[in-house]
Amino acid sequence: MMKNTLSSLRRRTFLAAAPAAFVAACSGAGKSGQAFANTPSADFADSEWRQLTKDEWKARLDPLAFRVLREEATERAFTSPLNDEKRDGVFHCAGCDLAIFESATKYDSGTGWPSFFDYIPGTLGFKEDNKLWMTRTEYHCARCGGHHGHVFTDGPAPTGLRYCNNGVALTFKPV
Repeated sequence: MMKNTLSSLRRRTFLAAAPAAFVAACSGAGKSGQAFANTPSADFADSEWRQLTKDEWKARLDPLAFRVLREEATERAFTSPLNDEKRDGVFHCAGCDLAIFESATKYDSGTGWPSFFDYIPGTLGFKEDNKLWMTRTEYHCARCGGHHGHVFTDGPAPTGLRYCNNGVALTFKPV
């Protein structure tokens, strides 16, 4: 009887704690984004964007953009107007205005976030992300180090990749 009670308590404790752990992992709570920022692309190693302080970033960005770009949070799915953007143009980093994705590479992945199958060469940096009990590849702006999203291998041809981007981390400039 005691063994079953302990087992039941452990299950309940795990089940009660799991949602909070999941939310913390998804939100990037406790993350500074510094691991990537300390390994800049050679092209942008001396970028003035990498010298900005946390307070300077907070002054430049709205609160959600700050959480995503500087603290590696994730915006809620289906909340970004850029998810439905279909005009010709270029998607830029909302942190430093670096052009990252051409509209010709955007597609509707059905995930609720703007998705692309390729990016403009030299504009992204990558790192391993193990926050959700699995290994994923996270990508950041190569110039300012701002977090954008994750890349997955379930995208369309010709690359087979899906760059799943937080819409708040981007701005769009039509041509």
